[in-house]
Order: sequence, then C-alpha cells, then structure tokens
Amino acid sequence: MQRIRIDLIAAARPNFMKVAPLFHVLHGQPWCRLRLVHTGQHYDQNMSEAFFRDLKLPPPDLHLGVGSGSHAKQTADVMLAYEAACAADRPDLVVVVGDVNSTMACALVGAKLHITVAHLEAGLRSGDRRMPEEINRLVTDTLADILWTPSPDADEHLAAEGVPPEKITRVGNIMIDSYELMRERIDAGGERRRLGLENRAYAVVTLHRPSNVDAAGPLTALVDQLTRIAVRLPLVFPVHPRTHKNLQAFGLWPKLAEAPNLQVIEPLGYVDFMNLVCGACLTITDSGGIQEETTYLGIPCLTLRTTTERPITITEGTNRLVTAAELVPAVDEILAGRWPHGRKPQLWDGHTAARVAADIRRRLLSVPPRVAEATTVPAAANQRTLGSA
Repeated sequence: MQRIRIDLIAAARPNFMKVAPLFHVLHGQPWCRLRLVHTGQHYDQNMSEAFFRDLKLPPPDLHLGVGSGSHAKQTADVMLAYEAACAADRPDLVVVVGDVNSTMACALVGAKLHITVAHLEAGLRSGDRRMPEEINRLVTDTLADILWTPSPDADEHLAAEGVPPEKITRVGNIMIDSYELMRERIDAGGERRRLGLENRAYAVVTLHRPSNVDAAGPLTALVDQLTRIAVRLPLVFPVHPRTHKNLQAFGLWPKLAEAPNLQVIEPLGYVDFMNLVCGACLTITDSGGIQEETTYLGIPCLTLRTTTERPITITEGTNRLVTAAELVPAVDEILAGRWPHGRKPQLWDGHTAARVAADIRRRLLSVPPRVAEATTVPAAANQRTLGSA
C-alpha cells in the first residue's frame, strides 16, 4: 500500500491542541507516515512541552528550536530550518494549523518546494490587517492546496477571495476534538480545588494580544477594570509571559498581584486551564480559542477586541466583543442572568480530525471517505462538507 509522508507542524499552544487530535487519528494508520515537527516558536516549558504532555503527544520527531524574535526573524528562522528538514526528508503533505508565524513560514517552504500544503482552520478572517495573525491567515490560505474550514463564514471568505471550491472542505472545529479528547482528565483535574474555587462563582482571565498588553495606556485601563470586577467576582488570571513582562515594565504588577479576590498564577497546561474554564461563570479574554471553547460549553465570554475572526461565536455562541470600559457592565449583565445561551455550531462535535483524515485519503489516495458522505452547502460557500461521523 502507498504510504503518504505527512508533516504535522506545531509551534504554539493553540497549534498543539489542533495537531493532537489529528495525530491520534493518523498515528498507526497503514497508509501514512507521520513526522511531528515542533518549530520551537513557544519555548517556555509551561507554554510548550506541558501541552505535549497533556495532549498525550510524543516528543516531536523534529524540533527546529527557533525561539523568539521579531516577526521577520522568527518567520525567516523557521523557513531556513524547515527547508533544510524537507531537503533531508521530503514529505508528501505539510499540514499547518492556525495562524502563527510558523504556520505561514512552513506553508511558504512547502509551496516553494512544490510539496502539497494543507491548512487546518482555513478561511478565518477578522478584517483587521493590523493583527499579525490576519496577515498569516491570508498568506497561508493563498498558498495552501487544501483548505479545511471550521464554519460557513470561513467558506464564504475563501470563495470571495477566489479560492477554487475544489480546494475547500468544511470539516468542523478541531479545538472541540481536543476538548473531547481530554474531557475525562479535565473533569477530574484538581486546579479549581487547588485554587480554592470549587463550588464558587468565579471568572477566568487571559490577555496576551499586543493591542491590549504592549502599551501602558490600554494595559493600565484593563488592570483598573479587573480590580473593580474582582470586588464582586473572584478572578483567576494565568499570566502569559509577554503580559507578565509588560505588567512589570509599566509598574502595574503590584496593583494586580495585591488586589483582593484576584489570583495571578503561572501559565497552565491545557488540562488544568480547561478545568478552570469549565467551572467558570464567565471568561474575559483576547484569545481566539477560548471564544470557541466557551461557545461549545455555553459559558459567557467577553472578548477584549474590536474584531474577531470567529464571528460564529457571536452569531451562534456566547461570545461578545467588548472594550475595557464595557467590561464591568457586561459582567453585571452576566451575573444578572441576562446573557445569550447560544448553541453549538454545526460540525463542532469532536469528529473533525476523522473528517480531515478521510479528506486526506480522498485527495491523495483517491479513497472515498468512510467518515461521511459529502453534502451540499449553501451556494455562497460553494464547496463540499464532510458530515458528522
């Protein structure tokens, strides 16, 4: 039997969660050979290796060791290292996920070496090109040969950009696969108990976007709002390294760390973090993934951004975009029970990885998918969808 050589690229925390379900579905299949590639874009122990452990991923077959740097340097370093890896052991398919610098860099390498490139979580758009991630999405989707989308809006974006419909398959949300993969461990986790939050109402906070944390003005406003909210609702805040550095630099760390009812803690692995999220009455975030997870779980989410590349979490889910000034009133609305319940979007069901695997076989081995039959989607999307398993 022909074996497809597949590189799965992981670089940052959200990447690990998207790669893991696909790795577990493909690992051991007789028709493919996997190489797990860690670019090293996240090099902190708690932000990288811990996620491999939590998601039951083996040590990467290849670690590029890129580390930090400017966007240009990080992208260039990944390209240099990954090009050498492909020259030494050429894959048939490069699978990139998400929208970090490594996603774009490895897609560029694959395209220039004429290797088939597939993008998992394709078609997401915020419309804000000031976000580095938006540039990465646009470039990656332009280069990719196969585009796996999570939602109808993603299909529509790609169609509007002129992507041929035969390149696109809607497969659902891979982040939900990660949650379902780890659900038992998450439910059994002890992070809520360790922090004294069991059987209490509380909120989870995450902040890392440059627009929120890289300048003193916005970050000061957010710290002020968080300390006000903590008076009425306990907050737990796993602090991203970037955010921690800036809180220290702007002299804000003591106010945050000493605020009553506000626990600032180290970054957490996926299981511990989701144990906190699952017990929360609301989340305050600027993360993309948390918007999706809270929509799936039915937990109110306040997203500190002016745009989102995941509008389905607003139109169908529990997410709303807010400014710092709107945080306190929004929290009051949630605590008063006046917040949309939302619903789970179609194909957010824990079977996305299986649909991806079926699409790989269909495209590269001409094997009809067993996971589901192709179904018709709205004309605006003009592509095919693999149904639920």
